[in-house]
Parts: sequence; structure tokens; C-alpha cells
Amino acid sequence: MLTMTRYNGEQVLVVPRAAFDAVGAFHGVRLNPEDYLHAFLQPGVARYMDRDTAEQSPQFKQIIAYAIFRHQGRILAYARTSKGGETRLHNKMSLGIGGHINPVDGLTDSISTYLAGMEREIREEITFSGSATQRLYAVINDDTNEVGSVHLGIVHLFELDTDEVAPNEKALAELGFHSLDELAGPLYERLETWSAICVDALRSGGAE
Repeated sequence: MLTMTRYNGEQVLVVPRAAFDAVGAFHGVRLNPEDYLHAFLQPGVARYMDRDTAEQSPQFKQIIAYAIFRHQGRILAYARTSKGGETRLHNKMSLGIGGHINPVDGLTDSISTYLAGMEREIREEITFSGSATQRLYAVINDDTNEVGSVHLGIVHLFELDTDEVAPNEKALAELGFHSLDELAGPLYERLETWSAICVDALRSGGAE
């Protein structure tokens, strides 16, 4: 009899924590994401791992593409519902659109693989009109909780020329744009840790 696992055999891109340490381990945010991606995507560093194993292995970091969308200074946010796969984040608000890199995206040592994974995750989660520009923005890390201890976020900042954005998944509720003042004020206590870190960085002028 086959035993069904929580993540149904999903394979995700991971890097050894030692590779993270070698570039520079930290808590919070760093604004030199190119350095981290360059180190991680060298031959023999990143590899695909069964997600069930990876979730219980803090000696590895799962690489998460984490895209933030902004229109005229307002930032897209949503609430994670019980339809989402990560139960530990349900009912939290998030700025991040994206997720894991999977074997369907390509080889483990290619920037094109990473970017393909990011684009696939965005297409799965939202649809937006008009055009967008994007740039690598930051790396985020938080080892203070069980989710953060096994994940590392690569943050991309997208600038949209329209606010016409719609969710493609039921896991994304309350999708809408908010000012930084709103996110840093009334909504701050609802934000997941990574999103709170990003709001703090954006407010400090790190995205100018």
C-alpha cells in the first residue's frame, strides 16, 4: 500500500545551510540578493529534495521566490486561507507571491531555472493586466520559527502600470493594494514574518 505524504512527493530546490553561511548568514533582510543567488546556483550546491524531508531538515534551506507587486506606491497584499498548502501560515497576511522551485523548472545550477520557477508560481497565483518591470530586491531569513528555519526568501520587486490584479487560487483572499502606512499600522500585526520584514525594509527606503 502506498503511503500518501503531506506534500505528495513534491521535490523542491534546496541549498545546504553551509552555503548560506558561506555567503553570510543573517536574521532579517539583506539587499545583495545577487551574491546569494550566484553562490547557490554554482554546480553542485543546490539540489532538489523531497519536500517532506526538507521541511524537517534545518540543515538545508528551501529557496522561495517571493515577489512583491507595487503600483503607484501601494503594495499588493492578501490573506492566506485554509485552501493554502502551508497550514502554519493560514489567516496571516502576506505581500509575497511565489513559492518553491521544482524540477519542472529545469536544472539546479541555472539562473534561468530559478526565474522560470518564479514566473510559473506567479502565473499560478495571480493574473495582472498591463506591463511590469521587476528587479531583484532582497534576501529574507528568519530562523526564529519552524517555517522560517527551513526556508530562505529571494525577494523581487515588481512595478505595475495598473492595479488590475486578480487571484487565480482560492488560497488568496482579500487581495488588494495598501499603502505602506496601512501595512505598517493597522495591518502590521496580521502580517507573516517575512512580509513584516519587507514592510520594515521598504519603509526604511531600501527600495528607492
